[in-house]
Amino acid sequence: MARYQVILAYDGTDFNGFQRQASDEVRTVQGTVEAALRRIGWQGKSVLAAGRTDTGVHASGQVISFDHDWKHSPEDLLAAINANLPPDVAVRTVELTKTNFHPRFDALARCYHYRGFCQPVRDPLRERYAWRIWPAAELGLMQSAAQQLLGKHDFAAFGTPPQAGGTTIREIFFANWRQEVDGLVFEISANAFLYHMVRRLVGFQIAIGQGNLEPNAVRRCLENSKQELVRGLAPPQGLTLVDVSYEF
Repeated sequence: MARYQVILAYDGTDFNGFQRQASDEVRTVQGTVEAALRRIGWQGKSVLAAGRTDTGVHASGQVISFDHDWKHSPEDLLAAINANLPPDVAVRTVELTKTNFHPRFDALARCYHYRGFCQPVRDPLRERYAWRIWPAAELGLMQSAAQQLLGKHDFAAFGTPPQAGGTTIREIFFANWRQEVDGLVFEISANAFLYHMVRRLVGFQIAIGQGNLEPNAVRRCLENSKQELVRGLAPPQGLTLVDVSYEF
C-alpha cells in the first residue's frame, strides 16, 4: 500500500463543488474522482484534498491524496484514472509521496486566480470562465486596494472559518490585479483562506474600482475588529484554484 499525491484540473461549471455530498445524485468532483478510483480497484473511503472549492469554481492545481495498492507505475495510474473520468475533470500528475502526507494540513500556501472583463453586453463564451463587469472598474484603484491585503490580518469581514469558532486570521503573501489581452486577472496567494473569502475580496475591490467604495475601504475593514461580514460575492465562474505549495 502506498500514498499518492495527485494534481487535478476541472471545469467546475457542472459540479456542485468539490466535496462529496450525502446523496450520490449530487454531482461533485470528489464523488466523481472516487468513483473512477473504485473502478480500478481502490478500496478507500475518502480521498484527502487541499481545499473544497465552491459550486461553479474551477481548478488547475487542486491537490488530493489517497492510499492505493497499485502494482504499476504512477504514469500508468494517471492513465487509468483519466480513462475513467468524464471530460470536465482530469488528473494532471501522479507521484508517490510520504505515507503521512495530507494535502490540506501540509500546505504552505494556496494560490487563486480570478478572471473578469469589462464589457456592457453579454458574451456567453467568455462568461463561462470570467465575470463580466459593468460599469468598468479602474485597474489602478484595484491594484492599490490589493496591496492593503498583504500581511497577516483578521479577515472576519471577508469570510467565515471552515469550522465554527475557528480563527479568521490569515496571512496574504501576494495580491495583485493585472490587465491581460482578454481582461482582468486578480492573483492572490495566502497560507489559507476563509469560506468565500476570495470571492468577497474580489467583489469588494471591484466596487472600489467602480467608485462605489472609497479607496481605503479594504484597510478600514481589516482594522475594524467588529466589522460585519461584507455583502456581495463575485460570481464563482471567474475563480480558479491554480496552485498549492508544499515544502517538498
